[in-house]
Amino acid sequence: MRAIAVIQHEEHQGPGFLLNCLHDLGLQTRLFRPDLGDTLPTQARDFAGLVVLGSEHSVHDEIAWIAAERALLADALTHEVPVLAHCFGAQQLSLAAGGRVTRNTWPNIGWSSVWVTPQSRPLFGGAGRVDVFNWHYDTFEIPRGAHRTLFGPHCLNKGFALGPHLAFQCHLEVTALGIRQWCEAGSLELQQARGPAVQSPRDLLSELPQRTARLHSLARRVYQHWAQGLSRPPRMVVPAVPRAWQYAI
Repeated sequence: MRAIAVIQHEEHQGPGFLLNCLHDLGLQTRLFRPDLGDTLPTQARDFAGLVVLGSEHSVHDEIAWIAAERALLADALTHEVPVLAHCFGAQQLSLAAGGRVTRNTWPNIGWSSVWVTPQSRPLFGGAGRVDVFNWHYDTFEIPRGAHRTLFGPHCLNKGFALGPHLAFQCHLEVTALGIRQWCEAGSLELQQARGPAVQSPRDLLSELPQRTARLHSLARRVYQHWAQGLSRPPRMVVPAVPRAWQYAI
């Protein structure tokens, strides 16, 4: 099987637990860091799947690699190369599929309990509600043809599924060490952020081993489900809607 392309945009927002899961499944990965100058591939079919992680950037920033990444995601949608996207990556996928990305009512930073839509409960082991980790200011629209998987009290669209593609506004991949590093890197941001969905560093780090253990149990199930679609031969699909990336940036 071809390797999975993993696109990382920040030093403190790596693939974390996701990388462990993929390697446990015997899957090969290839890491790309466009923020450090790596050239992104243009053909999604060169890979078994694409993983797109979070970023401090906005998807609307006029940066060449952001546009190139969105074009790659559009190619993955056309050829049904499975995409697994988190936070910024999920917003990029929504745009590539014809959705919109706008400012959320207030920042979501910290742990929160979100609801699972009825049709998505098998993906989450039958659970109707799960605890996830968040760090975002924007929110994506559920693109046409997709269905919502998760929704929260402070952000309606926390996840969507579109064919073999999964997108999450929240972070299922984070580790305890990664959260500590994130809090350190974003210490000033945490001081300045305001709103009912923003937690203090103390609350963010409270019971971290237990919280991440529960999160990883959930994430492993989700990642294994996504990986089941990797062996399917990609095929050409005619886009049903205009791609937003053609008109943005």
